[in-house]
Amino acid sequence: MRTAIYPGSFDPITNGHLDILERATKVFDKIYVTILVNPQKKCLFSDAERQELIEKSIEPENKIIVTTFDGLLTNYAVKVEAQAIIRGLRAVSDFDYEFQMALTNRKLNDSIDTVFFMTSEKYSYLNSGLIKQLVMFGADVSQFVPDIVEMRLKEKFNR
Repeated sequence: MRTAIYPGSFDPITNGHLDILERATKVFDKIYVTILVNPQKKCLFSDAERQELIEKSIEPENKIIVTTFDGLLTNYAVKVEAQAIIRGLRAVSDFDYEFQMALTNRKLNDSIDTVFFMTSEKYSYLNSGLIKQLVMFGADVSQFVPDIVEMRLKEKFNR
């Protein structure tokens, strides 16, 4: 069984994340969408809220499991018997950071590969920070996030 981890803060999950996840399901038998728990990062949504938003944004499917973790990603990969880490690339500017992380993870555990998915062109400029900023200023983000995420963002920003 080909198992992968798709890690991220997902604060909130966007259609760009979902696009990568959908394409990854064609390559892997099981995917752990894994929310990184980082107490030093200030997130708009709690860990539980992010998990709920992801679960409500995906089609119920046996091959996708939404989880949280803290600690080293490679240790988590061993725990869930994952052979790969899924990462999305939006632009060349993402590559330097992602390449550095992939090499570091490989140094920590050379049995785990990083698999990069290029984001679809229509989502290449999209990130969670931009979405939050747009909602804060009252913009319509319905084309960028699932309906449940848009609703919760509006609640957070009293829109």
